[in-house]
Amino acid sequence: MSIYFQIKNPKIYLMIFSDVLIFALSIVISYLFRFEFSLSPFYIQQIKTVLLWIIPLKVVVYMFSGVYRVMWRYTSIRDFWLLARASLLSTLLILAVILYVSGFKGYSRAIFLIDGVLTFLLVGGKLMVIRSYYAGFANQKIREELFQKVAYKNILIIGAGAAGEKILREIFENNQLHYRVIGFIDDDPQKKGRSIHGVPILGNLGEITSILEKEDIKEILIAIPSANGDQIRNIVETCKDCDVSYKILPGMGELIDGRVSIKILRDISYEDLLGRPPVQLDTTGISGYLHNKTVLITGCGGSIGSELCRQVIKYQPNYLILLDASEVNLFNIQMELQNERNFHKCEAILGHIQNEVLMEDIFKKYKPQVVFHAAAYKHVPMLEKNPWEAVFNNIIGSRIAMEMSIKYQAERFVLVSTDKAVRPSNVMGTSKRVTELIMQCQKGNGTRFMAVRFGNVVGSSGSVIPLFRRQIEQGGPVTVTHPEVNRFFMTIPEASQMILQAGAMGEGGEIFILRMGTPVKIADMARDLIRLSGREPDVDIKIIYTGLREGEKLYEELITVGEDILPTGHEKVMILRSDSHFNGAKNSQEAIKHLYHELDELAKIAARHDAKGIKIKLKEIVPEYTPQENESVL
Repeated sequence: MSIYFQIKNPKIYLMIFSDVLIFALSIVISYLFRFEFSLSPFYIQQIKTVLLWIIPLKVVVYMFSGVYRVMWRYTSIRDFWLLARASLLSTLLILAVILYVSGFKGYSRAIFLIDGVLTFLLVGGKLMVIRSYYAGFANQKIREELFQKVAYKNILIIGAGAAGEKILREIFENNQLHYRVIGFIDDDPQKKGRSIHGVPILGNLGEITSILEKEDIKEILIAIPSANGDQIRNIVETCKDCDVSYKILPGMGELIDGRVSIKILRDISYEDLLGRPPVQLDTTGISGYLHNKTVLITGCGGSIGSELCRQVIKYQPNYLILLDASEVNLFNIQMELQNERNFHKCEAILGHIQNEVLMEDIFKKYKPQVVFHAAAYKHVPMLEKNPWEAVFNNIIGSRIAMEMSIKYQAERFVLVSTDKAVRPSNVMGTSKRVTELIMQCQKGNGTRFMAVRFGNVVGSSGSVIPLFRRQIEQGGPVTVTHPEVNRFFMTIPEASQMILQAGAMGEGGEIFILRMGTPVKIADMARDLIRLSGREPDVDIKIIYTGLREGEKLYEELITVGEDILPTGHEKVMILRSDSHFNGAKNSQEAIKHLYHELDELAKIAARHDAKGIKIKLKEIVPEYTPQENESVL
């Protein structure tokens, strides 16, 4: 079929005609070399005879070898190896034919060996000339004409490696890209003073300021896909000091077919700028409690829940139960698991965790051995205005899920909590703290209960980053609540791995946290994202401070009063353990009795939609709950 399409291509006849001339010239030159440029009439006649069958043989070999499928203007090293193979094969066939017909009587073997080498050099030279013309001379002429009509942007490329070379090559070859590469920056001292495709390597990152003073640089491209978070942050800080826009080349795994394209340069994701490298948790032991087990994931369609599903199926569970209140999210994760990840041992259930009859049916029918409880309402201002939903979903729903886990003898129950549960100032955080208290009262009932306390998860639903990106795309302004507000950040994969790790490490009643590094100011994040889009904060895109929303505080903590920090087998994971019982109770049974009484009262207040009464009762259950001053709760 490929041969058929080659024959239909009219350009192939020009390729064959040029090669026929080269084949003929190669044979003649080979004879001249062999006989020192003095040919007798016998060898002149032999040349005429040989040409009649050698040229068709070479054309056929080249065609079937794929040489004529190569586009001349895009000739690569791989194509030269293809040409070398075709030249070698044709030479061997020629020698075989002569051996069979005459046993080399009257023929010199050296002639055909010289011919093979000459054919490769001449055809390769032709391709090199054409490639050079399109890549250099013709393209340069077009670019020079465009320079007169279009304003080209002077840029620097940080990273004189494979990615930087490929992006430079595409800039050279793509006339739609109005870039002029002034030079490279690279910290390898051996590269300084050298060049790539004629573009000099000007120096290292420490010299970038002086380089920018000499050159009119408008943009910097960071072409170091393998750089870690600390390296990226150092580069970005340097770029910000130089007051030029900058972008980063995506990782090679993100690119289609591994080809780097200037068109898909992405803005730096804030995952690159966590202030620390992403934590790779030790997954030893996870397979032991997930393999061939029945697993229930509540809130499976959310940001954390859906990533949990993707992680869990890697350990080949026997069955996966998907529970979510959003039909769209539930459908999407079910289709992804079945169609994209080829995992069919799952059941999608649409419903609410506070539906006790439904939860009873689920546990009775499927008897999950491991429960990951990720279902929760988490929008702080929304729950301040609708606190009864925090009670129904976050507290009562979680209590029902835990009770069912005990009743139907689940082996492990992992609760997804939040740093907003620490000294909470809002209903959402307080509801999660109550859920932690319920979890800690369940010890000794046969099921191992544990919780994971998160900071903000980059890219999750409700995260500020998607909001900032939409505001930047619309031209601003970007809204930030307060110039000093800061948060801890972690990635979605980190969060999901942390949940799985907790399930492997927990013995019962622990709260796990991750060493999150340095908290990041939201205002700094907004400025970084504006700069990464190629614009200037407060010049091109305004930043407006709107004031803290209901229930928000300036900073979050990971540890509350009365909690002790204990190390684990992983240097980045800590355990918070509290031996105090709820409301001063003497033992777990008394503690849970007191707590459940308070929860029953809270549920009655929530059923009346009494927002003020809910907050008063939450204050009684969680004394460290400190509502904002403008709320007359007490």
